[in-house]
Amino acid sequence: MELECYPTAERPPEIVPGRPQRAWMDHFAERHPYRCLPLAMANTTGWEILCPMAFTAEWNGGARQEDIKLKTDHPHPDFHNFAKSHFSHGVVTFHPGYLFRTPPGWSMIAQGPPNHVKDGIQPLAGLVETDWLPFPFTMNWIFTRPGVVRFEKGEPFCFITLTQDKVIAEVQPVIKSMSRNPELRDQYDVWEKHRAEFNKKIFQLDPEATKAAWQRYYFKGEFPPEIENEAPKDHVNKRRLKAPRFMG
Repeated sequence: MELECYPTAERPPEIVPGRPQRAWMDHFAERHPYRCLPLAMANTTGWEILCPMAFTAEWNGGARQEDIKLKTDHPHPDFHNFAKSHFSHGVVTFHPGYLFRTPPGWSMIAQGPPNHVKDGIQPLAGLVETDWLPFPFTMNWIFTRPGVVRFEKGEPFCFITLTQDKVIAEVQPVIKSMSRNPELRDQYDVWEKHRAEFNKKIFQLDPEATKAAWQRYYFKGEFPPEIENEAPKDHVNKRRLKAPRFMG
C-alpha cells in the first residue's frame, strides 16, 4: 500500500513521520504526559508537513484579507505561494505543496499536529477524498483572537493521516448497560479496584507505589493479574511510520 505524494511546487515542504515529542509534555516533571499512551500514539499516527521557513502572522481582528499580515524572518522565494491570507476573517491558508493520492476507499485527514498547542491560533481539520481528487487541498489555521503568532522553520503546519471513511457510515452506535456483558463488567471492576488501590497508595506516599509511579497495564497491553485473558497480540505502544522515498 502506497501513499503517493506528487509535488506541486518546485521546492515542496519536507514530509516526516509524526514525531512523539511535544514541548509542553517535556516540561512536566519526569515528562509525565509521555506515559499517556493515547497521547503518544496520536502524535505518531500520521506524517507531519514542515514549515520551510520561519515567519510571523499578525491579525488585527478585521474581516478583510489585508487584516492579516504575514512576514518571514528572512526573504524566501517560496513564501508568497506557501502562506496566504486567502479566506479572510482571521484565517491563514497554507499550501502543503503536494497532490496526494490514496488507494481506493482511503481518504486523507488533514489537521494540525495532534497535541501541538499553539496560543492564539487554531488548526482547522479537513477530510479529503484523495483516492480520486485530481487537485491539492489547503491547510488552514484560524486566529482565536487578534494578535501575533509565530511558525518556526521545521515546525509542522499540517498533519496527514489516512482513514477508510466510507465504511464508518455503516457503524451503528449502541449504548448498552455493562451488565449485558458480564465478562467486560468483571474486567472493568478488577481494573477499577486496582486503580483505586494504586492511587490511594500514591497519595499515602507508599514507597513501592511511588517508585512505580504509574500503572502500566494499558501501556504494556496487559490485564491485571486476576484476569486470565491473554494479552492482545497486536497491541502497539510505539509507532514509527515510514519516511517518504523518492521515485522521481
